[in-house]
Amino acid sequence: MSAPSGQSADGVLIDAADGVLRIRLDRPERKNALPPAGVVRIVRALEDASTDESLRAVLLSSTSGDFCTGADWVSTNVAGGPKPRTGSIQRRTPVQAHRLIEVITEVQLPVVAAVRGWAAGLGCQLALAADFTVAADDARLWEPFLQRGFTPDSGATWLLPRLVGVARAKELLLLGRTLTGAEAAEWALIHRAVPDAELDATVDELVARLASGPTVAIGLTKRLVHRALDSSLADALEAEANGLELSSRAADFKEGLAAFREGRPPGFTGR
Repeated sequence: MSAPSGQSADGVLIDAADGVLRIRLDRPERKNALPPAGVVRIVRALEDASTDESLRAVLLSSTSGDFCTGADWVSTNVAGGPKPRTGSIQRRTPVQAHRLIEVITEVQLPVVAAVRGWAAGLGCQLALAADFTVAADDARLWEPFLQRGFTPDSGATWLLPRLVGVARAKELLLLGRTLTGAEAAEWALIHRAVPDAELDATVDELVARLASGPTVAIGLTKRLVHRALDSSLADALEAEANGLELSSRAADFKEGLAAFREGRPPGFTGR
C-alpha cells in the first residue's frame, strides 16, 4: 500500500515539500477514478499529516485532464468474478470512501482542491469537502448516483444541503444536474472558478498563503466551523473559548501581536 515519496501507487502520487502535502490522482486511463487501494492510501496520508508538524497545508489535484470520476466500481466488479459476501458495501464504505471525506473535514490543516475536467461522485465530494476548491471555468461537477440506479454516498447528502440548500441539493442529486466550474462558484458550492490557463497559478498562490498562515489557529478555526454546523450557540461559544485558549498559547499568536504593534506583516511559523 505504500510507495516512496513522489512515486505513484494505486493511482495516487503523494509527496511533501515546503510544508505542503501534495496528493495527485494519477490514473488517467480511468479518468482518475479511485480504486479502493487508492482511497485507503489517501486516507492514510491525511491521517499521518494530522500529526506531522512539518506540514501546514494539503493540496488535492490530478496529473491529467480530469480531477476524479468517482470510485472505480467497474474494474473492481469484474463480470464472472467472485461475488462479495452479503453486506460487503456496508462494511467497506465506512472505512474507504466515507472515511476519506471524514478525514478531509477533520484534519486540522487547510485542504485545497484544484479541479479540472470531471469531478463526479466521490470526486465531486472531494471537491465539496475541501476547505477551498478552485475549479476551471469549464470543469464539470456531477452527482451521477441516481442516474446509475443507486443512492448517494461519500457524504453527498450531508455536504450539499449545507452548501447550497435543500432545493438545489435535490436538483443535483435527484435530477442529476451537471454544473460547470463557473456555475458551481456562482452557487457558492466551491471557492472560486477561473480560466483553465490560470488554475495552477491561482491554486499555488492560495496554497502558499495558507501554508504561511498561523497553522494552529487555522486548524482550530476549521474545526470550530465544522462542529458549529451541528451544535447550539452555547456549545459553539464554549468551543470558541476553548479554541481561543489553545491558539493564544501558540508562538504565532505572539508573533501576530508583535507584528500588529510594530506595523509590519506577521511572519508565522506554524507553531
